Amino acid sequence: MSEQQSEGSPQHIAIIMDGNGRWAKQRGQARALGHRAGVKATRAVVESCAQRGVKCLTLFAFSSENWNRPADEVSSLMSLFLEVLGREVDILHKNDIRVRFIGERSQLSERLQKKLIKAEEKTAGNQRMQLVLAVAYGGRWDIVQATRQVAADVASGQLNADAVDEAQLSQYLSLNDVIPPDLLVRTGGEQRISNFLLWDLAYTELYFTKALWPDFDDAELQSAIDFYGDRERRFGRTGDQLEEVPDE
Repeated sequence: MSEQQSEGSPQHIAIIMDGNGRWAKQRGQARALGHRAGVKATRAVVESCAQRGVKCLTLFAFSSENWNRPADEVSSLMSLFLEVLGREVDILHKNDIRVRFIGERSQLSERLQKKLIKAEEKTAGNQRMQLVLAVAYGGRWDIVQATRQVAADVASGQLNADAVDEAQLSQYLSLNDVIPPDLLVRTGGEQRISNFLLWDLAYTELYFTKALWPDFDDAELQSAIDFYGDRERRFGRTGDQLEEVPDE
């Protein structure tokens, strides 16, 4: 597959994949079938992002709050994760895509935890694109676990408390080794970030679409990227300041 990355296109895209259940309900189907349809959309979006030269794609697969869903749906999702990992990791590896997982792994079954580790180890050397799957993840959890690690390092004398600033704390977060998302996409019509990457999304452009996740296709992705291309990213500065920056 050839890669095409136009000037000003996002290097890191994060997506809240919302709407699987509603998609199934509209068709008189069980929610589990909606999640399976969502897997097909996920596969297509990963391929589309890789073709566009996106360097990192972070997907909100299962939030820390999703544990509150009906037990049968949670069980179905966990089984689906295992099935998808067994089927898709080899394909991702062949396409030079690195797979990573962020979230509170201790909440997952031992079998699933082992699958995550194997997938990460197998694809660790791949460089075309990094695919990050947030599983049992919450933005508040991420900040809390980072704070705990900082406190532990200060207590052990490895870190000076006075040296802790934003840059230092960010090194303890789950996405410490990649640039923050340039673009967040949320499908399903809701306009909130739902405890996803709270620290990392500080200056991310937010794109909301009514398309349900199983219906999110290449054209929808392009609309999101076009939206991003029209944005003026100021990072706290004024538009006049940006115009004063000389061209390189």
